[in-house]
Amino acid sequence: MAELPQFVAFPRGRTGKGGARQARRDGFVPGVVYGGGLDPVAINVKFNELFKTLKKGRFLSTLFELKLEGHEDSRVICRNVQRDVVKDLPIHIDLMRLNYTSRVNLFIPVTFVNELDCTGLRRGGVLTVVRPEIELKVTANKIPSAIEVDISGLDIGDVVTISSVSLPEGTRPIITDRDFVIANISAPSGLKSTESETAEEDEEVIEEQESTEPETE
Repeated sequence: MAELPQFVAFPRGRTGKGGARQARRDGFVPGVVYGGGLDPVAINVKFNELFKTLKKGRFLSTLFELKLEGHEDSRVICRNVQRDVVKDLPIHIDLMRLNYTSRVNLFIPVTFVNELDCTGLRRGGVLTVVRPEIELKVTANKIPSAIEVDISGLDIGDVVTISSVSLPEGTRPIITDRDFVIANISAPSGLKSTESETAEEDEEVIEEQESTEPETE
């Protein structure tokens, strides 16, 4: 189970438009936490902290551990971020509580193992990562910290696709209509140049042979 990033919020006493405007003047972004069989709770989030979290990306698909004074810690996922139409800055957020059996879409990082046993890398090849993260549907209490991809035995030109990766139990990829590529072992630049030059030389030889062949009627 992956350790969840913490999301700190504060109970908001005043609700309605007046309370929301006051929160923004005080340097907060107002919001609400709902779901999980509990009553909705009006909250405030520090604007600077929220802005930094938004800049990291994947905010709407990241599961957080909510720290809210006076309430038990809970797992939440953001369902909406309202932004100012002119400044494009956050002005309100909606968080949804999740129970242990809830299924959510999350981006899980990919790690590569057994690189020393990779034939292609030993020959000077390069591991080209196409997808450093994979979007998966996971259960809230079984979130993997990473997806391990074993590249032992792979040679130059070999490709790793999602079908060749063993996913943790209870997870599945969101993309199901194709066997998408995660990484490949590409040839080193020097080898690519040599192959290109060889191909060009072969073409020149063929052209010379064709030009010297006698014409027949």
